[in-house]
Amino acid sequence: MSSRGGKRRTPAPGRRPTRRRTRGPSRRRRADDRLVGSLLAATAVVALVVAVVDWLLVHWWVLVFFATLSALVGGGWIHHKRQRARWEAVRARGLRYALPHLDALHHSRFEEAVRDLMRRDGCRDAVRVGGGGDLGADVKATDPYGRRWVIQCKHRRKGLAGSAVGTPDLQVLNGTARPVHGADVAVIVTNGRATGPAVDFAEQQHLHIVDRHTLGVWASGSRPLWELLRAVPPPRRPSSLS
Repeated sequence: MSSRGGKRRTPAPGRRPTRRRTRGPSRRRRADDRLVGSLLAATAVVALVVAVVDWLLVHWWVLVFFATLSALVGGGWIHHKRQRARWEAVRARGLRYALPHLDALHHSRFEEAVRDLMRRDGCRDAVRVGGGGDLGADVKATDPYGRRWVIQCKHRRKGLAGSAVGTPDLQVLNGTARPVHGADVAVIVTNGRATGPAVDFAEQQHLHIVDRHTLGVWASGSRPLWELLRAVPPPRRPSSLS
């Protein structure tokens, strides 16, 4: 008998000997193919750029045409923007509303009128945000003194004859103006009136009611709203108006 170490194992009948697959060459081929593809793409791009440059050097007037056209369009756009800004400034300085005009407005237009009056007074960022889900804020603005205003608008088609602003309206404003919107000044503006309990509640909670009389003075004059209200918080920052 021969020793175990001297025997050579032979594969079982019907089985083929297993061979290890080498993946190195195939991976290198794929990497080489990608490199060749990248070089071809780069060569094509360079050739295209050179061809375009050569064409433009021959047809130089195309560049002049597009440069002139771009200058004219850009200059016209800048001029239009500046002209619009001038007209907006002129309109804001001379903005006036009479109470009958405000009464006839749709409630959304009434909110826009309040926004425009705040802009007239120097609140450049005044924006109307009224609508579904406004959380009690129809107009937001920052005055020249850095105070944040949150305004809720209550338009009454019949003016003083319409329903009065009540305590529930003030409660909504009180619950959202400061904690949700970060207001320094929380205001309800109406072209109508407010109930006695609503006025008392506003004083207790440091809210402000702009009723029909105050609105008439504000809309028809040139005094900013903060000069018409009592107990407005002090300025947050120095201003040229102070």
